[in-house]
Amino acid sequence: MDRLKIGISACYLYPDPARAAFAKKTLNYVEQSVPHWVMSGGALPVMILPTTGETARGDVTLDDYAAWLDGLVLHGGADLWPGSYGEQPIDSRWQGDRLRDEYEMALVKAFVAAGKPVFGICRGLQLINATFGGTLVQDIPTQRPTALEHRNADRYDRNFHTLELVPDTRLSELLANTSSYKINSVHHQCIKDLASGFAIEARCPDDGTIEAIRHTGDAWIAAVQWHPEFHGPEHGTLDDTPVLLDFSCIWKMERQQETLS
Repeated sequence: MDRLKIGISACYLYPDPARAAFAKKTLNYVEQSVPHWVMSGGALPVMILPTTGETARGDVTLDDYAAWLDGLVLHGGADLWPGSYGEQPIDSRWQGDRLRDEYEMALVKAFVAAGKPVFGICRGLQLINATFGGTLVQDIPTQRPTALEHRNADRYDRNFHTLELVPDTRLSELLANTSSYKINSVHHQCIKDLASGFAIEARCPDDGTIEAIRHTGDAWIAAVQWHPEFHGPEHGTLDDTPVLLDFSCIWKMERQQETLS
């Protein structure tokens, strides 16, 4: 079987003297539920390693990954560096990860230029918004104190709220027959100013937080603020299968067009 190959952006672990293994080295990794979610759609997940850094060798570029792979999923994880959207940190705790921002922003641009679909999860939604000129709320409890609790360290991926779909959007069409709109919430940052060229597809009904966006132009770019890879019937959460299958259809259409050409 000729399976589709979907790239997954890598997370970073920087040198840490307290770490037992590879204490002086930078590590890249993915949290396994993300590739397993991609596998549930029949595709082969591939972690995209950064092509720059102190140990970089050879002439492989992110454009090479974009040419070879069929699509990109942006992994969740660390905060964005406020400088990535033209701001200064309002607190030293929220410095974010500048290197990862630069790497993932370059990834998004490479895949869009190659005509490949891009899907963002949690941080991935925020990264996409910043890449195209949008801004973020750096800390919801600080800047929006009346908002719902969107992150709880103890409950982690069992912190839930409901989802409100924007009518007449692609997401509302995909989820029209869904029995539950319960989603997880594992973030303390969110979209403040939406990037130009994007439309809002879902919000949190309790406080208006943007939960899903989609590009309105020719590029296939979509993202959600929740973690679909954490959902399951045992929690009574949203069935994200239609979202994954919609992304899968785009992968297949792109592959077919390449074959025909």
